Amino acid sequence: MTHTTQVPTTTPSAPGVRAPRRRRGGHTHGAAFASRGINLLYLPALAVVIVFTVYPFIQGISLSFTNWNGYSPQKSWVGAVNYLRLFTDANFGQALGNTLIYGFGSTIIQQVLGLALALALDRAIRGRGLARAIIYLPVLVSPVVMGTMYYLFFAYGTGGFNDIVVAFGGERIPVFADAAAATAIITIVNSVQFVGISMVIYLAGLQAIPVMYYEAARVDGAGTWTQFTNVTMPMLQPAFVTSIVINLIGGLKLFDVIRVLTGGGPGYATNSVSTLISKTYFGNQNAGYASAMGVALFLLIAAFTLVVNTLLNKRRLELS
Repeated sequence: MTHTTQVPTTTPSAPGVRAPRRRRGGHTHGAAFASRGINLLYLPALAVVIVFTVYPFIQGISLSFTNWNGYSPQKSWVGAVNYLRLFTDANFGQALGNTLIYGFGSTIIQQVLGLALALALDRAIRGRGLARAIIYLPVLVSPVVMGTMYYLFFAYGTGGFNDIVVAFGGERIPVFADAAAATAIITIVNSVQFVGISMVIYLAGLQAIPVMYYEAARVDGAGTWTQFTNVTMPMLQPAFVTSIVINLIGGLKLFDVIRVLTGGGPGYATNSVSTLISKTYFGNQNAGYASAMGVALFLLIAAFTLVVNTLLNKRRLELS
């Protein structure tokens, strides 16, 4: 008769030694502690956001319902007077129109130039790395420095632009004395400075497109333009969303370049809402009304960003 011996499935513990108990869910005490420790690392960043973003924003909303002058310890509650004034203030209306020009004008120019540069520098050509660096370099320059450079270039008396005009037999042009010309120059300067951001975003999008898609299109007899419209453009939709939203936000809150180039002049003709807020707060000492403008600008940027982002994402889903 054959006897079978059963081998124990667990190793017996030494006398006096307790086997470790498995925690429910398979997590050890060390892992749980490490997870809590990682979460605690968020607290300094959260504190910075609350102190320097959330709290000032709430304070700004509160001040927008007062007549505070920005300096006096006294302030009185005036309700929605500051917000109602926005609808009848001609200077605010003009600044709002300029803000839309700077925002959407810069965004359109940056998308066209950025995509064209990305397509040109995505090919295997000599010096493309240097060219990419040169185009992106203005992004790293302070807008104040950039504005000063172009101010000196377009200056009436000693600017290089007018020297060129005179060299060709023309007369000096006071470009900053004309509101339309000054607005156009501000839009172009902002676009040229930050076109490198769009270029980098589109380069990343182009390099993420699988080569097999172009090979399949060529097998089907598609030419260069057909490949661009039916392969490149649909595959770049995520890049379009990112680039447009980033550039639109930057253009709508434009401040530095305007401050240096024109100071909002002539008169109030080239002000954006941001520069008008500065003039109203520090120049007119009307912090309550300036705060109402700030809240209105925030709502404007949030609304346009939400609408544009929703439409672009809907378009991307339709093409996918």
